[in-house]
Amino acid sequence: MSFDGQALFNLLPALYRLKDTGIAQSQNLLTPAESAQLAALRALSSLNVVQQQQLDALLAKATRGPLQSLLMLIAEQIAAVEGDLDQLYDDQFIETCAPWVIPYIGDLIGYRSVKGVAPAVASPRAEVAHTISFRRRKGTVLVLEQLARDVTGWGAHAVEFFKVLADTQYMNHLRPHNFYAPNLRRWEPRKYMDSGFDATAHTVDVRRVASARGRYNIQNIGIFLWSLNCSSLTMSPATAVAGAPQCFRFSPLGRDTPLFNQPVTQGADITAPAAPLNVPDRLRRHVLCRDIEDIQNGAAPVYYGIGKSLALYVDGSFKNKIQVCNLSGADGSWANLPPTGSPYDAAIDPHLGRIALPPVAGATPTVQASFHYGFNADLGGGEYARAGSFAASGNQAVVHVPGDYPTIQAALDALAGDGVVEITNSDRYSAANLHVNVSPNGRVELRAHDGFRPVLVLDGEFVVTGEADSVFDLNGLLVTSSIAPANPTPAALIRIPATLSGGGPNQLSSIALTHCTLAPGWALTPDGDPQFGTQPALIAEPAGVQVVIAKSIVGALRTHELATTNVTDGIIDACDATNVAYAALDGAAGGGALTLVGCTVVGKVHATLMSLVSNCIIWADSPIGDTWTAALWADRKQEGCVRFSYLPPSPVIPRHFECVVEGYGTNFAAWAAATAFADGQVIAAPSAGATYLFRCRTNGLTGTVAPTFPSPLGAIVTDGAVTWQNVGTAGIPSGPLFESLRYGDPGYAKLLAQTDDRIRRGAEDGGEMGGFHFVLAPQRETDLRVRLQEYTPVGLEIGIFYET
Repeated sequence: MSFDGQALFNLLPALYRLKDTGIAQSQNLLTPAESAQLAALRALSSLNVVQQQQLDALLAKATRGPLQSLLMLIAEQIAAVEGDLDQLYDDQFIETCAPWVIPYIGDLIGYRSVKGVAPAVASPRAEVAHTISFRRRKGTVLVLEQLARDVTGWGAHAVEFFKVLADTQYMNHLRPHNFYAPNLRRWEPRKYMDSGFDATAHTVDVRRVASARGRYNIQNIGIFLWSLNCSSLTMSPATAVAGAPQCFRFSPLGRDTPLFNQPVTQGADITAPAAPLNVPDRLRRHVLCRDIEDIQNGAAPVYYGIGKSLALYVDGSFKNKIQVCNLSGADGSWANLPPTGSPYDAAIDPHLGRIALPPVAGATPTVQASFHYGFNADLGGGEYARAGSFAASGNQAVVHVPGDYPTIQAALDALAGDGVVEITNSDRYSAANLHVNVSPNGRVELRAHDGFRPVLVLDGEFVVTGEADSVFDLNGLLVTSSIAPANPTPAALIRIPATLSGGGPNQLSSIALTHCTLAPGWALTPDGDPQFGTQPALIAEPAGVQVVIAKSIVGALRTHELATTNVTDGIIDACDATNVAYAALDGAAGGGALTLVGCTVVGKVHATLMSLVSNCIIWADSPIGDTWTAALWADRKQEGCVRFSYLPPSPVIPRHFECVVEGYGTNFAAWAAATAFADGQVIAAPSAGATYLFRCRTNGLTGTVAPTFPSPLGAIVTDGAVTWQNVGTAGIPSGPLFESLRYGDPGYAKLLAQTDDRIRRGAEDGGEMGGFHFVLAPQRETDLRVRLQEYTPVGLEIGIFYET
């Protein structure tokens, strides 16, 4: 039934309708404002769509009597009741119910809500709907695998361990592929041994699988997770090896790095167990070799090919005659180099990320590759979506490199101090003495186009200056250096000098780094070590300049004491815990006011003010004889706040809340004779048959003979000029367990699952401290455990194992 007001009015007798029309014609039912608006609209010669709608509404109201207006109001209320009745029916179904009904339907079916970090479980409506379909397959291993994949957003594989037990088989249920001993003539058993795809038989393990210690038993099920992301680089130039014209590396920084495979999706619903090709994992030599052999035999490519995990191009031409081999060895003496006249276009080692071409006469060929590497999150730049972080306004001029200008410097010069330079590929760009000057009230943004990650190789410093109220933004670039530091220049990758090149003060208001990497140590050796680990990556000399860093990885920072630095979801890496990560321009005094939120800092920090430090890991240490008061040091302790963070021993900071303070657990220095110790330094020393920790309360030189260290907690002993106090062993937390602290490793700055929960779940929201706090890895694991409780068959036990 239609409850249109006009239709109801037409049902009335004509007498009432005529009387109502007469009243409308004899009286002005419009307000004075509406009458003025009607006159103004009638006076216009032409009306747009909105004005025409306003005119029609005013004319209708002017000709509508009080009875018709009443019926229209009644029709509106009846329509509202009708819509509510329809919604009551829709609320019986999860697909159409109102949002407030979703938890009630979920409660009816026993649905337990989760945080919903992963995109697949971010919608409660979809989650409740999926629960109904999962119930039909409840208790099957494929449901457990799909839950693990959807809830965490990571690669997952579920294994019933009883299937790989080495036992006497039941004659009515034979497993002919489950041999007691593996066939060592084949490479598959050895390559996947002790992984989620291990098919070799094992003896019974009586330890509990829930603790992730035991595995192989009848009642045990294992959920294997691959938590590292698989990130792509498309048509990236391979780095030539110095002195070896036929040798290259995939890494743009010229270091050995393992390649990863791009996982092949299993679809929305998993109907078959995951295979190695379905998870983001290191690309093994044997796996890639078999794939290439299958391609040559006419099979469809899985790993190698255009649009796959790996593709190689030489002088712009895709190469399909590939040999996979072990190219290990020092530079200049790699093993298994292809000889002259080789039938193969190139040799590839996915384990080390190396490429070798047959010797060619003439110029060195141009080698490019599309490949995938492993990393923990979208951080530091990459071919992931970044368009939402672009800072420039839509009306600013945009010039492209290499489309409009061949070099970055030429494009910056063309902007005249205001606009956007956008790099539209993932190429390497060398630049000598790069500089930019931002005009008054202007903004210059140097960025990579969304979906690309170019590499900027500096031959000198990148100097940024600006006039009053000017801003410079850097987005999506990896910045490294091709030369060694020198005095006075280059002293950093990016420098904001105190004065302009022509004289006068540098009035740059702000510099922002978003989704960028300023390579820690400037550049890397082939083994992955930083070349210049003690050098800062950025120097900000002007007083009052603001340095804003978000979703970035940077080396050490040096700022003026009146500057401000804000770092969010990032990593500041001074390449060693004893190096200086943040300080003033001299590397010792306090740098400008510092704000750290969700950061991992490797190295010592000295700031005039710590405005806020939250959800951070400060991995720092003061070596013996250090002149610093503490590894974490704020000059002003009456302002600021440090909260939910891991801190080095005896920090000099403002008030702190819910922090984990101590250092490295058992990684403490031992006592040494005639050695200077500073206040707050902690050593480990034996006492009464146990090892205790002693903190220096009075600095100075130790004696020539070790004192008798007391075992009671709080006891004090004098050692030369030093006074030691027993701070015990209980309550001294283990430090963060990093998979790696070398930039460029797949597990760089990633916390292991074995890290103490006071750190791994010690952030304000129950997540992990540090630069990957925004990944919410512990919450993903918690969501998975909540889901598994509902779907685990009676009598079985589940353990979670991290493969990456």
